[in-house]
Amino acid sequence: MASEKEIEAIGKVLLDTRQPLKSRFRALFTLRNLGGNASIDWISRAFSDDSALLKHELAYCLGQMQNEYAIPALIRVLEDTNQEPMVRHEAGEALGAIGNPEVLDILKRYSEDPVVEVAETCQLAVRRIEWLQLKQEGSLEKGPYLSVDPAPPSEERDVSRLRAELLDESLPLFERYRAMFALRNDGSEEAVLALADGLQCSSALFRHEIGYVLGQMQHEACVPQLSTALSKLEENAMVRHECAEALGAIGKEPCLQILRKHLGDGERVVHESCEVALDMYEYENSDQFQYADGLLRVQTPAC
Repeated sequence: MASEKEIEAIGKVLLDTRQPLKSRFRALFTLRNLGGNASIDWISRAFSDDSALLKHELAYCLGQMQNEYAIPALIRVLEDTNQEPMVRHEAGEALGAIGNPEVLDILKRYSEDPVVEVAETCQLAVRRIEWLQLKQEGSLEKGPYLSVDPAPPSEERDVSRLRAELLDESLPLFERYRAMFALRNDGSEEAVLALADGLQCSSALFRHEIGYVLGQMQHEACVPQLSTALSKLEENAMVRHECAEALGAIGKEPCLQILRKHLGDGERVVHESCEVALDMYEYENSDQFQYADGLLRVQTPAC
């Protein structure tokens, strides 16, 4: 286990705005991997930053840690209408990932938020917690990925049927998410292409999640669709950001040109995502053990 001083050193990198964004991201994911209340305290302090991308990832990591100690900080972010929608959305999703039924009332309240991405996220989080309440402890199927997802995978296994459910906009969003994660867990090229079709659906939140799962799958078949979505200047920034990070996660040579092209993008969250994605690309093509490898040895930044 890391010592208190080591955690402090990593936390100071996360908070240091003089550090390159990629270094701060590596510090964040190191804290997530270390876990514990001290790491959560450092992560929570960074919500005062001016980078929506970083704050979005802070909330994501707190949700993935599934430590109830993070709930008060996440509620504050969800309630703060001065925070960017993508940050508030991720806070709502993180509360659902932690899964404590005590947050149901706050999630139901924000299920009617005027920001549609926040409202849809909180609706999904409510459904996830209610679904968990109906299941026996430990009954949630463990898939091939380590992430805590906003919906459990569907029990359906036929890819063509899952594709139909994924694209059926008359179905509840929760059921379409279940189809999404079942397709991801299938992992075949047919499933990848079915998911890529979801980038044409009407919900920006849904399209953003499609980009996320395609990044998890790291399959080259979806590079053209991800590149097209990233290049659409009229597309929602949170969708473009997720597509950029997916291209970085796939980490193949054709991804580099499109990422470099958008390093100067007019949307801050997009160009920052490309910066981080290129760092992820370097990781995918290196011999590092994990994305944040080496941060435990980081030096405390100069005051």
